[in-house]
Amino acid sequence: MSLDLHHYIHQPGVADGPTLVLLHGTGGDAASFLRFGRLLSPDAAMLSIQGAVSEQGAARFFRRMGEGVYDMEDLKRRTDDLADFLSAAFERYGVDPATAIGVGYSNGANILANLAFERPALLKKLALAHPLIPYEPPAVDLSGLNVLITAGRRDPICPPSLTDALEAALRGRGAGVSMVWRPGGHEIDGGEIEAIRSFSNSAAPKSG
Repeated sequence: MSLDLHHYIHQPGVADGPTLVLLHGTGGDAASFLRFGRLLSPDAAMLSIQGAVSEQGAARFFRRMGEGVYDMEDLKRRTDDLADFLSAAFERYGVDPATAIGVGYSNGANILANLAFERPALLKKLALAHPLIPYEPPAVDLSGLNVLITAGRRDPICPPSLTDALEAALRGRGAGVSMVWRPGGHEIDGGEIEAIRSFSNSAAPKSG
């Protein structure tokens, strides 16, 4: 998989701060999610990545067999590719990994969650909007990882029970987790944007 389609933006002269690593949901793209990143932190450096998998023309980061049914071999391979891409991009753009914050929505949040379990040393701060992990993650040490999860109580794509399961899996492996529940469905609402904005601009990650 090639993740060459991405946007990196850094504004010279802006004080050192976080770099937002942005991963869109199914059918989104790097450019549209870059605009979402600007809502969160207009002055932050941003690395917005476009998924290379096409599902009937909709861009995704890994394949699936159906709603909530993942192609696990493809997920593993694409997660490794994402990790390798991020390592190379951080070096290329001079990004300190300690300042990088993964921000993902739906499919983008799902692969970021899997990245945390498969490559726990790469990103230490994640904001996951409407994530879905329908499998038992590996038993790894996630102490030092700080995660915000936002979700909708009436989300038809990401059932609350699976969000609760992901929260429990992260906490059980030592991650610090904050949950923000909203009354709506699968869309990101204003309350979630404010929660992610506050999280992205907060202090360095703490051990859970």
